[in-house]
Amino acid sequence: MISIDPRKLDLLRAWLFLPGAELEAMLMAAASGADVLVQELEDFTPPDRRPQARALSMRVFEAWRQAGATVAVRINPLAEGGEADLRAVMQARPEIVMMSKVAHPQDMVALDALVTALEREHSLPPGQTLLVPNIESALGVVNAIPIAQASQRIRAMLVATEDTVADLGADRTREGTELLYPRARFLMECTAAGVTAIDCPYTFKDADGAEHDMRLSCAMGYKAKAVVHTPHVAITNTCLTPQQEAVQLARRYVSAFENARAQGKERAEVEGMLVEVPSYFSAKRLLSRAEALADRGLAARAAHRLSQEEVNHA
Repeated sequence: MISIDPRKLDLLRAWLFLPGAELEAMLMAAASGADVLVQELEDFTPPDRRPQARALSMRVFEAWRQAGATVAVRINPLAEGGEADLRAVMQARPEIVMMSKVAHPQDMVALDALVTALEREHSLPPGQTLLVPNIESALGVVNAIPIAQASQRIRAMLVATEDTVADLGADRTREGTELLYPRARFLMECTAAGVTAIDCPYTFKDADGAEHDMRLSCAMGYKAKAVVHTPHVAITNTCLTPQQEAVQLARRYVSAFENARAQGKERAEVEGMLVEVPSYFSAKRLLSRAEALADRGLAARAAHRLSQEEVNHA
């Protein structure tokens, strides 16, 4: 199992949400390439199927762990079935618990207390379960910083698509202009709070629209993205992984700037671009991300090979 470093949640690029009662779909998702697999017990699972979905968590989470994915579950608000969700799935040891429709810090204080009690009940290491609030309303967005500060378990937050649009009374479009401000403000709030911002999913099925939306997400500064259609995982991972051309350019920026500083100059010029302190540090961050993602990919593949060997020898 790949353990999560809470400081590096932005290395988890595609967060794939899956219908919580669809066993075959969830098991097949282990090969999707998503960094995080989420058993969705809210909108994707009708209320009458939630008991069935909860009973699948043990088998599904173990399969996901063997595939090297990070295991997550999204529960309903505590007073709307979320407590029953969590009590049923906690013994399956999700690494991340997401909760829908979070609008107040008190929502996460209550969830933290319940998770703490259930970790103790199931003899799990205290504090190992991370929490990711799902922000789905205007009130949630403007309360993002106090929500992020409500629990030490919170190292990332997600902004939603459809519920946010509905709360705003806006029209849902493929272009997504109605979401530009909520997405930008949410990213700003998360950055100020020191947590990873997970962008809302592109909920249409077309690949061209998904790629356009993903490139917009990257341009805004997001490093993680919710996904609700499995074919969009590859698009997401590609856009959120520094490409070779960008890596090479970043290396030229770093080299030129460091050489300029060694000569007593304040800046360097690379291909018509003035490389100053901000662009130098931006290039360093890109190189660090590329290296960390490469290392994480190697670790995940190694873990998957080990798990397959254990299965073969069983």
